[in-house]
Amino acid sequence: MEIGEAISAFKEYLLAGRGLSQATVSSYEEDLTIFLRLFPEKKRTDDLTPFDPDDFSFKLGEEGRSPATLARRTSCLVSFYRFLYKNGIISFSLKNPPKIRLEKRLPVVLSFEEVEALLDAPEGKTPSEIRDKAMLETMYATGLRVSELCALCVRDISLKNQWIIVRSGKGNKQRSVPIGEFALEYLVKYLDEARPVFLKNTPKGTIRSQNVFLNQRGGPISRQYFFLSVRKYAARAGIDKEISPHTLRHCFATHLLEGGAKLRAVQEMLGHAHLSTTEIYTHVSERRILKAYAKFSNRD
Repeated sequence: MEIGEAISAFKEYLLAGRGLSQATVSSYEEDLTIFLRLFPEKKRTDDLTPFDPDDFSFKLGEEGRSPATLARRTSCLVSFYRFLYKNGIISFSLKNPPKIRLEKRLPVVLSFEEVEALLDAPEGKTPSEIRDKAMLETMYATGLRVSELCALCVRDISLKNQWIIVRSGKGNKQRSVPIGEFALEYLVKYLDEARPVFLKNTPKGTIRSQNVFLNQRGGPISRQYFFLSVRKYAARAGIDKEISPHTLRHCFATHLLEGGAKLRAVQEMLGHAHLSTTEIYTHVSERRILKAYAKFSNRD
């Protein structure tokens, strides 16, 4: 069978048999096209061998592709070969894709001084800056995801007990997270002074939003707005690192561990399902400690 004919049959299977989207199937087709570009001698299915996935991975590595790209494209090729074997088009089977070691990219974490500069960047002279400062303080104090911060409702805050109920979209779960007095002070200031201003701008006939953080028209604040705000305040604070709202979540976890918090406690506050996800912050802490030691030991 011609390779092109086999790929067409594979695409039809992905669309009809597995119900994948056209975009996903196009991604599979692109990966197989790259394979054929690297191995132009593969004209027919008879030309395929069990060693092709390993050779494909090696070629991609020579081109400088990332480990994640290698893993995805090789997995696509293996899926294609399994389809061909299942349909009697090739005579050999592949049990598992070649193992590719994926590099763990450690998240960017700011120093305590940089976080302080970022949190102090909003001057708090306008309702918008009062809100932005409250959002920054709340995120750093609780480690919320940006989606959780934007979705936070007034009913989820217990000022008396200094707790926030976080309702995650992941499996409709919820968890309780403490919020410190310092962040709570700015949150209360926002609720008392700025939020009522935004509520007044709610269009007539519209039900007032129960979200804590509102935009100028009284609607829920967007993640896009907060992303741009973090970038703006980082520039104002003189921070030249590439950061996002999620950076504050990374800082929350790393600084807690460096302060002696237990890994399990940090896991619960972050809402991680698996401890292994939280463990990456221990590597960040180790790296920061080593950098600090190197700077100290190499001083003049």
